[in-house]
Amino acid sequence: MLHLPPELDEETWHRVGRRLLAKLLSEFAYEEVLTPEPDPTAGPGAYRLPLTADITYRFHARRGAYGSWRVDPASITPTGDPFHFVRHGHDTALAIEGDTLGHLLRELSATLAADARLDHTGATAAELADLDYAELEGHQTGHPWLVLNKGRLGFSATDAARWTPEARRAQPLPWIAVRKGPAAYRGTAGLEDPALLYARELDPDILRTFDAELTNRGLDPADYLYLPVHPWQWDEVVVPLFTPSIADRNIIPLTTDNDLRLPQQSIRTFLNTTRPDRHTVKLPLSILNTLVWRGLPTERTLAAPAVTAWVHALRDADPFLRDETRVILLGEVASVTVEHPVYDHLPSVPYQYKELLGAIWREPLARHLAPGEHARTLAALLHTDRDGRSFTAELVTRSGLAPRVWLRRLFAALLPPLLHFLYQYGTVFSPHGENAIVVFDDHDIPVRLAVKDFVDDINVSAERLPEHASMPEDVRAVLLTEEPAFLTQFIHSGLFIGVFRYLAPLCEDQLGVPEREFWTLVRDEILRHHDRFPELKERFAAFDLLLPRIDRLCLNRNRLHLDGYRDRPERPHAAVHGTVENPLHAP
Repeated sequence: MLHLPPELDEETWHRVGRRLLAKLLSEFAYEEVLTPEPDPTAGPGAYRLPLTADITYRFHARRGAYGSWRVDPASITPTGDPFHFVRHGHDTALAIEGDTLGHLLRELSATLAADARLDHTGATAAELADLDYAELEGHQTGHPWLVLNKGRLGFSATDAARWTPEARRAQPLPWIAVRKGPAAYRGTAGLEDPALLYARELDPDILRTFDAELTNRGLDPADYLYLPVHPWQWDEVVVPLFTPSIADRNIIPLTTDNDLRLPQQSIRTFLNTTRPDRHTVKLPLSILNTLVWRGLPTERTLAAPAVTAWVHALRDADPFLRDETRVILLGEVASVTVEHPVYDHLPSVPYQYKELLGAIWREPLARHLAPGEHARTLAALLHTDRDGRSFTAELVTRSGLAPRVWLRRLFAALLPPLLHFLYQYGTVFSPHGENAIVVFDDHDIPVRLAVKDFVDDINVSAERLPEHASMPEDVRAVLLTEEPAFLTQFIHSGLFIGVFRYLAPLCEDQLGVPEREFWTLVRDEILRHHDRFPELKERFAAFDLLLPRIDRLCLNRNRLHLDGYRDRPERPHAAVHGTVENPLHAP
């Protein structure tokens, strides 16, 4: 019998469509894909955007830091339907080629369907504030900057109802055994041997069951590595593409470990809800979501534990990071990679075919929290419920602090560890809304920072520093490098543009803190850090966060005009288009 999702009613669909169109207009105007014109006949903040000779869109918007736009959804005319806008503007205002257009419409529809599910099952800001870290993930609306942020090309409607964060379904994952040779293991100190990992991750009876499955087939468990696999990946990718390996008994399907796991916003990362003290697991998932296929690159997966060991060593030897900021670095402490017998030996094939099978085990957040502490991703601070109540406003009210004081505490928790890694070690995380986690005390006051996703999102200075002498060669080989002048972009784009650009107007509207004052508070925290470490004065100039203008990084342009949906041998990166004023340049 056919099933109709209950959230696909007319009222919900129109509401989420209008919101998404407002986001499309805002972000495409920010990236100068669209060039709205002032409409003086309609008053201050009014704009017009001609699409055809007969159709002109009109709306009201406020401008903000970094040249951003914030379009009022209720003001959009002649319609709030994003499909109408794309249909009539694809070859004029948007200049999208036909092959890109077809896939883009599919991503648009899938994103709206996910937004409708979120809207239909939405909780109030007060209810969300009572949820734990794992549960809160299922209520987030996705990347604030990327318009088509839940396209998940490859998933069916049934897949989306089972495996997306907004489905909020904790489920067991099956495991497989893969013969050593094709499979390789790496682990940090204390997990050098895979048996040490399995002793922590698997109950003894489960481990005996896995061993018996191999023994009953006449195989030696010592010749194999165990790892979980995403059921979708097994069905759609592993069985069709690893057929020779399955036939040769290099890959053996096993049972589940019975632990329930919940997908995070990254969709391929699972939190263990049965045993929160066990590791978070990150698995390849060959769907196209946001800019890239969500696999696990073999080289980076192998190097993940070594990267963790190096970053942990920097923190543990630095009293400021270790004792003052008490920054939590959620290390990727073990990994298994599985080589494809053909694809991995063909340099020119698309990168998606080299990221097919493997697993990364990451330290669980719960293990690092002190009594009374709780955590939320930074992205959660941008959430607004259906009643218009900001999640941040709810937390500020609960804290009992004045809004400006609470914001100072937020910036004091987030910025010092990020700045110190940048200035002292020429190393930068990508502290976007999902990688940066805010730790709160029992009064909902921000107290410190947790960071995750090292091997994919750490960049180091291309200009070698004395502090890089401790970097092992396998770490140096895998980490991306950037010139010092560009390294700061990861903080600007990940944190300031990718999060604070949206948080600032929320704070003005709901906390009474003007946007200009918001950015002054951010700048003050940076200058406070400079005063704390005067010996790093030359580094402050080399890694200058206070320049008058910075490059405008563009995420949506890549999809629309550069890479589109074409296959390529390397992962795509953000586009650069012109420059924008830096609100941190002057108070």
